[in-house]
Amino acid sequence: MKEKIGSLLFAIAILAIGLTFNSCGKKSSNNSADGEEIFGRISLSGAFALYPLAVKWAEDFQKLHPDVKIEIDGGGAGKGLTDALTGQVELGMVSRDLSPEETAKGAVGFAVAKDAVVPTINEKNPHYAELVKRGITLKEAQDIWINGTLKSWSQLIPSAKEDIAVFTRSDACGAAETWAKWLGKHQEDLLGEGVHGDPGVATAVSKNPLAIGINNIGYAYDNNTLQPLPGIRVLPLDVNGNGKNDPEEDFYATKDQLTKAIADGKYPSPPARDLYLVTKGIPTDPVVVAFLKYVLGEGQKLNAAAGYIQIAQDKLDASLKKLSK
Repeated sequence: MKEKIGSLLFAIAILAIGLTFNSCGKKSSNNSADGEEIFGRISLSGAFALYPLAVKWAEDFQKLHPDVKIEIDGGGAGKGLTDALTGQVELGMVSRDLSPEETAKGAVGFAVAKDAVVPTINEKNPHYAELVKRGITLKEAQDIWINGTLKSWSQLIPSAKEDIAVFTRSDACGAAETWAKWLGKHQEDLLGEGVHGDPGVATAVSKNPLAIGINNIGYAYDNNTLQPLPGIRVLPLDVNGNGKNDPEEDFYATKDQLTKAIADGKYPSPPARDLYLVTKGIPTDPVVVAFLKYVLGEGQKLNAAAGYIQIAQDKLDASLKKLSK
């Protein structure tokens, strides 16, 4: 009898030890979609346009998975794409469509958010009120940034006399390429003084009352208050070309108004565009796959709060299908 009791107690002890190891070895808050624990590091670099949202995704994902560390760097879409293709980072942030040449090199894009590029002017422009009432047409934008024939504010506002100080981006970036695409050209065709980075252009415009530049909407509005950033304002697009900013075209007072207009298709595309996370080939690293699945799923809830637009479900499904191959 004593031997049977001893054997039973031994078996119970072994079972208890096994349960203890199982409960310590798995953390329910740190499981991937298929139930397996994930840990490791992910690095991202690239587009300033996607940077603020990527930071929010990373913070939320790391709360769900404390053993995952995510590092994010800016530098522009060109840097993000190059870094991804050369293996410097797992994910490149790219704010434009990929070219056939880039996909031929192995670049795979996952559309994760949508925003737009906008023309910006100084809030203290002496003709600000008149400029906002009339907006700017596609032809006028072409004459400023492509043809170089629109050089004075007098060509838009007859009473004006001052020359226009035109700014563009000096770094390879999605914002400039997307803006140029709307104008029927490429980034290298854009005229103006080149400034590095979205923050750089916003600063240059805010310091010069006669300036005009291009910015992603995240650098034209405060992401907390949703109001225009101090010093700069968005110059409305006169989409129908009738020489005035009609009520149906007037949606620039707050970031919320503009993002709704983009979502509703009232703001042209381009310069509205999809934003991408780019990998070299279909990723197989469980941490990278889990993060992408999060961004394409639960992470989309953060888009609107951060001033971005959620990607259409059919595009999300197509990206998720890539990851399941």
